[in-house]
Amino acid sequence: MLTGKNILLGVTGSIAAYKAAILVRALVKEGANVKVIMTPLAKHFITPLTLATLCKNPILVEFFNPEDGSWNSHISLGEWADAYLIAPATANTIAKMANGIADNLLLTTYLSARSPVYISPAMDLDMYAHPTTQENISKLRNLGIGVIEPGDGELASGLIGKGRMAEPEEIVEYMKDAFSVKKKLAGKHFVITAGATIEPIDPVRYISNHSTGKMGYAIAGELANRGAAVTMVSGKTNLTTPKGVKRIDVTTAQEMLEATNRAFSECDGAIMCAAVADYTPCEVSSLKIKKSDDNLSISLKKTKDIAAEIGKIKGSKLLIGFALETDNEQANAISKLEQKGLDYIVLNSLQDKGAGFGHDTNKVTIISRNGDITPYPLSSKSEIADRIVDVIENHFH
Repeated sequence: MLTGKNILLGVTGSIAAYKAAILVRALVKEGANVKVIMTPLAKHFITPLTLATLCKNPILVEFFNPEDGSWNSHISLGEWADAYLIAPATANTIAKMANGIADNLLLTTYLSARSPVYISPAMDLDMYAHPTTQENISKLRNLGIGVIEPGDGELASGLIGKGRMAEPEEIVEYMKDAFSVKKKLAGKHFVITAGATIEPIDPVRYISNHSTGKMGYAIAGELANRGAAVTMVSGKTNLTTPKGVKRIDVTTAQEMLEATNRAFSECDGAIMCAAVADYTPCEVSSLKIKKSDDNLSISLKKTKDIAAEIGKIKGSKLLIGFALETDNEQANAISKLEQKGLDYIVLNSLQDKGAGFGHDTNKVTIISRNGDITPYPLSSKSEIADRIVDVIENHFH
């Protein structure tokens, strides 16, 4: 599956860089055309001459050749590649990728790459397990970047744990699978709601909730990875739009309902993942409400339930809802599934440590209309997104 494929290999400053030589040789043996970009620090671990000999192409490190001034175009490199593989990918490079920092040729090429991008992390176990690193990896997953999981074993520090770069043979198999995978959701179009709505009280204050949008954004990114067209109706969030996803920003529950209704007419299904306010002020003051010594009462009216409204018009289309519960979780979720006309409901509980708002992890149970109840252990939200999209794939196939 790699014959004739143009693979751009990025090598960063990790002790695992020695594996890049084996990886280049294996990719070439599979018929791939390989070009290599190295960070300046990577040269301390493996020489450019070694990799140039194996890939039969000059190794690129700097933005230009200091001898003749010729420019190494990151744009052209990104256009040439059928895939951009960064192996090993250090915690430093992963952090820069996640935050759009481009201070070397490898990173500027990443920002201009039009091809799929894959990383093979390599670092000590504490660095890999650090919440910041996990958040950065999760952010890259949400952007559609493939992550080749590191292995467990003895590390350069002498410690034993997760952080070893995957073996070159494993990476080659991963790349072969990436090129051979049929996008099972190609031709399908989904609308997904994500984030929190904001219900204004006055020009300064509002009613909202603690949702960050991470779960919805992870699902949207995974749907796009599997070939689907995705329209995301997003409330309040600080997240970056996943690659390949069309995003519509809204503020209030009513705006989210209207945008979702418009998008649903052209879709094959909808995933209602947003945290939508159940109530909104009856009146919104055009001026800031002044503080006084008296108590303040705000009259609220019920908002329209978006999932229920879509359920009325869904016909044979797929409709998935979410339920965040604090008591009688499963019974409440099943009741919502039936009342709103859902095909599936994804239940999570604020009683589960590490699940719910604000976390990079979640623990869910997926309940289907035919009575199947499937619990999943605490996992990253990107892994939970994989499982939810598996359910969507199985529904259509």
